[in-house]
Amino acid sequence: MSSSLVPIWPRFVRPALQVLAGGDTVTRREIKLGAMDIMGLSAEARAEKLESGWLRSENRADWAITHITRAGWIERVARGQYRITDPGRGWLVTHPDGLTDFGTANKTFGEFWAKDEPHLDAAVGVPEVAAIVVDPVEQIEQGIARIQADVAADLLTRLRAQAPAFFEQAVLDLLIAMGYGGVEGKATRTQLTNDGGIDGIVDQDALGLSRIYVQAKRYALDAAVGRPEIQGFVGALHGNKAGQGVFITTARFSAGAQTYAKEVPTPVVLIDGPRLASLMIRYGVGVQVRRTVALVEIDEDFFE
Repeated sequence: MSSSLVPIWPRFVRPALQVLAGGDTVTRREIKLGAMDIMGLSAEARAEKLESGWLRSENRADWAITHITRAGWIERVARGQYRITDPGRGWLVTHPDGLTDFGTANKTFGEFWAKDEPHLDAAVGVPEVAAIVVDPVEQIEQGIARIQADVAADLLTRLRAQAPAFFEQAVLDLLIAMGYGGVEGKATRTQLTNDGGIDGIVDQDALGLSRIYVQAKRYALDAAVGRPEIQGFVGALHGNKAGQGVFITTARFSAGAQTYAKEVPTPVVLIDGPRLASLMIRYGVGVQVRRTVALVEIDEDFFE
């Protein structure tokens, strides 16, 4: 949130009303784009996306439009068509600076929402005066991000506590889930001893002509895999006449290790602990979906 180039939704309120101030009937999309023009949003800010893929700028503009509609400052006169009302004009005159913070926005719009609606204090666990902080979609995404961060940390702790063979198999399961291994999804874990520096092999085709060699190491979560370990892995790849490899660990990689992996002729992909956990969550390895949330919106065609 703090690094976003898009202003908070209260700042969209006055520009949205300004778009309608001329008295013409304006579409919802024209309100959003016009507000962004008035605010001087850059192309980079307008292109910023939420995790769901929705544009953050449009999402926040939509939330502002929802508030001013409930407050009666604008009215919907036809499908997707809005115009300003006298209360909206009055607010524009008395508030030349618009809304610049969440606290004032909450006091302004809180009375127009039912007290038991889920976006208020019951949903976010804070006093009502600070309840309407972000729009519901961003609240959901922030909540999911917190849950996934907790699960990712737990995943790494669990993986670190397992036997080497378990970790190596988990890594191979992940690569197969990601689509490597071809249609048949063939992956082989090498012997625990005398593996020649290779923990697993993923065949990309039925004949094994294209292979990915894997090194999987359970290091302490705060440890750093250095350049010597990556050099040893590259040496093992050369010894097996391998053309590509993946080094996966529960720890992190030192700057030297990352630089070496980028410069060495043999393609080597480094996957550290945080990325490993993220991929496991994304591809459903070691985790299960507890609940699915469906987001709905009004079907305008139904009411037309």
